Amino acid sequence: MDKLPVLTGFIGESTAFREMLAILARVARYDTTILISGETGSGKEMAARAIHYQGRRRDRPFIPVNCGALPDQLVENELFGHARGAYTDAREAQVGLIAQAEGGTLFLDEVDTLTAKAQVSLLRFLQDSQYRRLGSSLVEKADVRVVAACNSDLAQAVNRDDFRADLYYRLTAMELYVPPLRSRERDAILLARHVIAEAARQYHLAVKDLHPDTVHWLLAYSWPGNVRELQNRIQREYLLCDGSEIVVRDIAPDNDRRRQPDRRLASPTTLNFNAAKQQALEAFERGQLLRLMSECDGNVSSAARLAGKERRALGKLLKKHGIEPEQFRRP
Repeated sequence: MDKLPVLTGFIGESTAFREMLAILARVARYDTTILISGETGSGKEMAARAIHYQGRRRDRPFIPVNCGALPDQLVENELFGHARGAYTDAREAQVGLIAQAEGGTLFLDEVDTLTAKAQVSLLRFLQDSQYRRLGSSLVEKADVRVVAACNSDLAQAVNRDDFRADLYYRLTAMELYVPPLRSRERDAILLARHVIAEAARQYHLAVKDLHPDTVHWLLAYSWPGNVRELQNRIQREYLLCDGSEIVVRDIAPDNDRRRQPDRRLASPTTLNFNAAKQQALEAFERGQLLRLMSECDGNVSSAARLAGKERRALGKLLKKHGIEPEQFRRP
């Protein structure tokens, strides 16, 4: 197997991770469409990049597309481009992302968020690799490998009629599942040390070790945000740590935390029932917002979709709690 390029966070020694790598190496050999599934933050884009760089297209472009960020009316324009004069503001012709990926790989992240109209457009391209720019009568052909990813059960979406069955079967010519961090044994420790080394190099600081309590916490925590959550948390702890060891003791495993009172809350005896209830609700609300921002790297649109809320409503909640999305965006 060819050596993988350096992909931040895409390391591990667990059985689940090694099994995933073995399947990845095999599917990378075959120049066909692939669907990558896995939880939010588990490393699906890193897996897609590894597939690209393991395959024959490694010297050609890798173009990532966040489908969830494409408005329905702009999907065809972004993917296929437009001809000059295609619409009012189209003063110049523009190539689409498919043309930019010529000879390489087009990575469609959050493909499950595509609207019905966008699904039809994508299916049409996958059927014969042909497309037309908006406003053009010329049929163009693209040599592009499509790798898609989703964090939901696409088969269930098909059963609910939320996703086209014919597109689903096109995308699942090959499949790869990226395991969640909680099922990867001691990989959290390897990843944490890798994040520390990267942060030390980036900020020109000394490498720090993990305190034994931190090692215990890394293994006990269930990591709902997976690798992305670990990267954000460990880098933050590293930058705020004054000593030679990073100490994290404040987060218990999820099941234990549900049984523990929030230490930030005032004692119930100092508040009446309504005030205590309001304070608890606000603490819960703030905690959920912080987790959403951490998992989505400060992307409000992605966080809103994950929370099942309108973007504007989520934005108001963030403002209410004084949470700045920019603080969670990765450098």
